Amino acid sequence: MDMTAAIAATRFGLGLRPDEPVPDHPKRWLRDQLTAPDPTPVAGKPSSADGLRLAYQARMDARTAKAEGAPNPVSAQLRGEVRDLLGNALVTPAPFRERLVWFWANHFTIAARSRPVSACAGAYIREAIRPHVTGNFRDMLLAVMRHPAMLAYLDQARSAGPDSLVGERKHLGLNENLARECLELHTVTPASGYTQADVTAFARVLTGWSFEWHHEPVGFRFRRGTHEPGEQMVLGRRWPGGEEGGVALLSWLADHPSTHRHLAEKLVRHFVADDPPAADVRVIEGVLRSSRGDLGAASAALIDLPGAWSPLAKVRTPQEYVIACLRGLGLRPDAVPNIGGLVGGLGQPVFQAPFPIGWPDRASDWAGPEAMLQRVDFAYGIAGRVPLIEPVEHAGTIMGPLLSAGTLAAMRGAGSRRDAMTLLIASPEFQRR
Repeated sequence: MDMTAAIAATRFGLGLRPDEPVPDHPKRWLRDQLTAPDPTPVAGKPSSADGLRLAYQARMDARTAKAEGAPNPVSAQLRGEVRDLLGNALVTPAPFRERLVWFWANHFTIAARSRPVSACAGAYIREAIRPHVTGNFRDMLLAVMRHPAMLAYLDQARSAGPDSLVGERKHLGLNENLARECLELHTVTPASGYTQADVTAFARVLTGWSFEWHHEPVGFRFRRGTHEPGEQMVLGRRWPGGEEGGVALLSWLADHPSTHRHLAEKLVRHFVADDPPAADVRVIEGVLRSSRGDLGAASAALIDLPGAWSPLAKVRTPQEYVIACLRGLGLRPDAVPNIGGLVGGLGQPVFQAPFPIGWPDRASDWAGPEAMLQRVDFAYGIAGRVPLIEPVEHAGTIMGPLLSAGTLAAMRGAGSRRDAMTLLIASPEFQRR
């Protein structure tokens, strides 16, 4: 295995499995994943409408179920979705595409803290994120902003224009969460110079964007009765009333220069370095600008950045680390039924980011002494599941030239196979990508 292949599988992928071939043409292998269909099975999975029906029924049954000690069906579905998401990462033939799914799901974070979000979390990935990772950012932004999981997470369904029919009758008011996070985190960022007045006006534009879970048809619903009538001024431009005003404003934000710059910086930070090189950011920003937000083109451009091919420049997050370990040991989903618990145990529970900004993407947030000790304990525990592997030979298969001489020497001097495997997957080079 040459260095380029090793970096392709770790920096852009999820780590090599011992039972899969090393890519002969690493850059072509990565580009092919951007143009081929997503191989992830989605047939038969619950839709957001299915999730909303389940969440509403669970709400109606809550008192009886609690008194009888019945299992929570929403929690059970969420555990299954986590298991499916992580299990797919163990065996996917398109790990770069899957990394992009994770990246954009983190950019548009939701956290499962209510029944509707929990019941729709898996559908959110399948409906709003996965179809758009190599498409246009505008389409992804609109899909996210209309999805019941995001609308429930940021309490948008409770927002009403003060001068709307419902607002006047029930004395309801604006909820600015969705508007604020869209400006601050998802699109233009404070660097664009927006003000609190812009946030409030944007929140008025988005009034009426809600979802239905009590009656059919279940799903996104524009509620004209809660929509603030009239034009609104956001970032120096007037936007018409009605649902079409929100669509027009979101489309404009998606193609804003500040949005391109923000997305470029995040992509380069994730795939190149904690401190994104300014020249690399300019390249990706330029691709997004010239292509009007083509995420596939931006992802392909990442592959050609020289800095992306320096080895081991990034520390793996807990989710990336657990998946790399399990892939490296050749384990399959049926051998790891509690895969979600393993990731959560290292501090990154799926669908549970503490804030709307999502999980951090710098080494300083994940590489503290306590966190590293937890990884060593995890490595020792998981190494015990594969007692028949010959560690030194295995290390060459899954690490190639990334394996250091020091780690190799330590493995050769280990007292047992388990100790040697622990040294491998707890090594500094395995912790990085």
